[in-house]
Amino acid sequence: MIPVTKPFMPNREKLDQYLDGIYERKWLTNNGPLAQELTSRLEEYLGVENLLLVSNGTLALQIAYRVLGINEPVNGKPAEAITTPFTFIATASSLKWDGIQPVFADIDPETWCLASKNIEAQITQQTRAIVPVHVFGNACDVETIDSIAQKYNLKVIYDACHAFGVKYQGESLLKHGDAATLSFHATKLFHTGEGGAIIFKRKEDLERAKKLINFGISGPESIEELGINAKMNEFQAAMGLCVLDEMEANMAARYAVWDSYERELAGSVQLQKKSEDLYYNASYFPAVFECESVALQVAGLLKQNGILARRYFFPSLETVECLGRKDYQPVSHDIAGRILCLPIYAGIEEKAQKSVIDVIKLCLAKGRQR
Repeated sequence: MIPVTKPFMPNREKLDQYLDGIYERKWLTNNGPLAQELTSRLEEYLGVENLLLVSNGTLALQIAYRVLGINEPVNGKPAEAITTPFTFIATASSLKWDGIQPVFADIDPETWCLASKNIEAQITQQTRAIVPVHVFGNACDVETIDSIAQKYNLKVIYDACHAFGVKYQGESLLKHGDAATLSFHATKLFHTGEGGAIIFKRKEDLERAKKLINFGISGPESIEELGINAKMNEFQAAMGLCVLDEMEANMAARYAVWDSYERELAGSVQLQKKSEDLYYNASYFPAVFECESVALQVAGLLKQNGILARRYFFPSLETVECLGRKDYQPVSHDIAGRILCLPIYAGIEEKAQKSVIDVIKLCLAKGRQR
């Protein structure tokens, strides 16, 4: 079976060296030396400041909400945050979990990111923040979103879980917003098994977040506020350091797969329109088909041939009952119904890539003959 993705597994000998050090020090968590080293190296690699490692990407979002105060009720009612319905469930469920009502605004039909032109119509007295997503690593309209946020005094938290290493206009895309969050889940381009990070615009927000991820503790005998346990442990950091050492090879392998798909399929499927002046990370290869029935036929035929493609993102989140908002978002609903993410990971064989392409072309050819 060819999976849609595989975790990148770094050099085992190097990982064992880090693990030997953990066993010798017996310092397993609480900002250990490997977590400190990974923080420093990631800031340098990504070209950012004020980076905080956390235990997963969902908690990264929730800590950012708390630090920036957007979870606090407004006029005795839950705060609202405007976000996209075309994203992984955690973007919206993390808001709802923290007592913030996600309010959906539709996406751009070509970039698939939150359409900035749709944001202002959703702003109310309850709105505290905008939570856009750099979908598949594509840059949102950061300039317009920043302008809207300033006009209405809103915070901006970017879900940047797909945007590791992405550069926009020559600088890290992660520099935009009051905070940007990353997921280091095993399936991501860069991973720590599980894990995540927050990049804050302001140093004071970073310092507060450091306390929040450690139960609100500010010293051996001092607890300043309500916190939670969201720290990254040393085993996660060890994996991250090893993966980071091999990032260039990992990305080069993904680029080769991405280029192969694009070359063979560009005329047959709709591809995501990238923002101008974007250095992309080739972390996903999403393809949008003519209609939902074709997408399902392609997925079914791929599966029959031992290939897994994923309907990512599906469903459009305004249809998810537990999120509490059912305002129909036609573009998101349409794209979600027609999209498949194709297998892409370092180590996928050329033969497997060819099988993916051949099956899709065969399925599309059969459809045209009907």
